[in-house]
Amino acid sequence: MPRLLLDITPLRESPAFRRLWIGSTMSMLGNQFTVVAISLEVFELTRSTFAVGMVGVAALVPLIISGLYGGSMGDAHNRRTLGLWTTFGLFAVTVALAAHSWAQISSLTVLYTLVALHSFAQGLNQPVRGAIVPRLVPMKQLPAANALYQLTMGSTLMVGPLLGALTVAGLGFQWAYTVDALTFMASLWAMYRLPSLPPDEVGPRAGFRSVVEGFRFLATRPNLRMTFLLDMAAMFFAMPRALFPVLGATVLGGDQFTVGLLTAALAAGSVLAGLLSGPLVRLHRHGKACAMAVAGWAVCIMAFGAVILLASGGWGRETVWPLAASCAVLVAAGAMDAISMLFRTTILQAATPDALRGRLQGIFIVVVAGGPRLGDAFMGTAGEFAGPGLAAVVGAVVCLVLVVVLVRKFPAFNRYDARDPQP
Repeated sequence: MPRLLLDITPLRESPAFRRLWIGSTMSMLGNQFTVVAISLEVFELTRSTFAVGMVGVAALVPLIISGLYGGSMGDAHNRRTLGLWTTFGLFAVTVALAAHSWAQISSLTVLYTLVALHSFAQGLNQPVRGAIVPRLVPMKQLPAANALYQLTMGSTLMVGPLLGALTVAGLGFQWAYTVDALTFMASLWAMYRLPSLPPDEVGPRAGFRSVVEGFRFLATRPNLRMTFLLDMAAMFFAMPRALFPVLGATVLGGDQFTVGLLTAALAAGSVLAGLLSGPLVRLHRHGKACAMAVAGWAVCIMAFGAVILLASGGWGRETVWPLAASCAVLVAAGAMDAISMLFRTTILQAATPDALRGRLQGIFIVVVAGGPRLGDAFMGTAGEFAGPGLAAVVGAVVCLVLVVVLVRKFPAFNRYDARDPQP
């Protein structure tokens, strides 16, 4: 049984990693209150899934710019100092979100602007965090450390949306944003307690040329490139998140709590994968496992769309069984996504030299965070015109076809071995 469960060795052996993990857990939990509150507030103002999807567009451009530049800064400066300042920037924007709600500013423009600022600060912060982890734990513990972060992400995604939706329904949007601001203080504390993390070697100055060097490195490393392409296929074409508000209000019945339940179902699968990640961290064929997990995600989202189509067509006003079936397939999808993320992250960290980790993490954050936002826009638009069920099925089919094409085009990815990481 111990070999089946999560490996917590990095928490026991690295106090700095332990503090960073605790701080990240608290801030991720609070952030889910904001994520749910924003989607529900936009839907309340507009009653449109298209408008909910446009939240992703508002966040995308700032994320791309700051994510790439933040990674460049992470390779040129002390990562502890940079992480502390960018974390404070995120905290300040979170406080602004709470202030706008307490002031009862019901403006879509203001909300989109704050989303863009939050995304800009996140883009600066996340590449630095990702580049810090390999400096805090030995290379052989990277899969276990990433599994711990997957458990954190899954747990907060499962609990946070439910609590966030309940908070919005019972207390209002302002309290959801305020909880996020309060929990973010733990992340500031963790960054402050980190040891000094100067670059291992003197690298190029942060800027456009430095970013281009990161892209050139990625262009010549097919295994690293595959991790990005697979994630883009899954998140752009098969991310159903933008459909949840309209499904909660129509096909699946209920209210804000239903939206939180659907979001939490995705996260529950991630939690299960994290808790039972013992066998996963001992696998060596990370490339093959990653591709299989993305294909599994596509199949699960296809099943989710089929359930919605059945509920829309033949189940009348019945919502209990469609909701239960939707949650079940979303749990399975969340597990597949967590497994994919575990191996993609580990491949990127292990196969990238430290001098380039910040820039590659910057590109990774742009794809990981930007992909779902583009996916929100794609799925929200498709759901508006084709209906949510058909949109989910078609998007999942496209994703699965792309996985098959990519694996055939880059067969070396299936042979990637963690014992000899080749980018």
